[in-house]
Amino acid sequence: MLRHLFTLIWNRKRSNLLLISEIFFSFVVLFGVGAVVITTAKNYLAPHGFNYEQVWRLQVRAGQGLTMPRAELDDVLRQVKALPGVQTVALTSGNTPFIFNNNNSFFGYKDKQSPLTNVYDADDHYATAMQLQLREGRWFAPADDGSNHRPVVISQDLRESLFGNEPALGKIFTYSKPDKVTKPEDEFVVMGVVEKVRMESDFSAPISSLWKRLIPFDTTHWETANVLVRVAPGSGGLLQEKIARTVASVTRQWTTEVRVMNDERINRRRYTLVPVVGLAIIGLFLIINVALGLFGVLWYNISQRRAEIGLRRAMGATGASIGRQFLGEMMVVTTFGVLLGGLLAAQFPLLHAFDQPAQPYLLAIAAATGAVYLITALCAWQPSRLAAAIHPAVALREE
Repeated sequence: MLRHLFTLIWNRKRSNLLLISEIFFSFVVLFGVGAVVITTAKNYLAPHGFNYEQVWRLQVRAGQGLTMPRAELDDVLRQVKALPGVQTVALTSGNTPFIFNNNNSFFGYKDKQSPLTNVYDADDHYATAMQLQLREGRWFAPADDGSNHRPVVISQDLRESLFGNEPALGKIFTYSKPDKVTKPEDEFVVMGVVEKVRMESDFSAPISSLWKRLIPFDTTHWETANVLVRVAPGSGGLLQEKIARTVASVTRQWTTEVRVMNDERINRRRYTLVPVVGLAIIGLFLIINVALGLFGVLWYNISQRRAEIGLRRAMGATGASIGRQFLGEMMVVTTFGVLLGGLLAAQFPLLHAFDQPAQPYLLAIAAATGAVYLITALCAWQPSRLAAAIHPAVALREE
């Protein structure tokens, strides 16, 4: 039976080549959309590695042409922390979670180099404010004041890329600048390791991260200070107003802006979803057009083969066998298109394209294969029924 199907397909190779091409491109589109959707869904279901609930982002700006002495800023933060409803206050850099602000770099240890890494400044209270999950070591503490190297805490993925299976605590590494002289302030000592974090958006993959310790009571003058404030559940606008008044009480030249981190997460999620939804809509539109094209081509093929169908029926073939023949032909043609598309798609996991693991690509290949066979079967089902219903006398009389 299979050999007979191949013979029929070869005899109509010109029209079947068009069908194979349509199926191939359908597979490629479904694979691309499937890979994006599967990767996005996988990232969405993964833990963030920190707790953004009940965290506010407080941005304090000095007046135009002015700066904030660190000692005066620390005094303001102590007053904010003393407010009822405020649990923890942490000073950090401007690249807080879920906003469009990045600080990236590369790091090296011996002959190993890290991937692109997010770099954050953080004080001794940052881990408590963000509720980071420590795997090894500890967070920053006053005992680090006398350290000869810059104390840092790194994420688990950065630990794996730099140190592999070696112990990480106490190791010293630098920026990835092998052709330049390393400055003392560019040497970092690992104090702790935290779980992987996803601070870009709900749909982003974990990114290697590093937190550098902000030295307390330094002489730095700040133009803008970013503060993370963990508040008690149920805190709202009244506490925000108290925080703003507390900052303004130091000097009226400072301005204060309070943002809820969960609101920023939702805004970033909407922004990230736009291209994914757009891609899915375009893919759906293309698949619908391909399905309509397949349906039309099959319908046309049946109308052109009525004599063949009538002759087979006259020789004793049943309507069910005629229907199975047409459906079988379409499945064989589909297999050719899927094999060609699978050869192309297989290059993505083999080459680790876009720095993605193989699993999402393999799942996308499986999903695209199943979807193509399902679409083809649905398109071939009704024309196959029509072929099975043709009466031999009618078909032969028309010829």
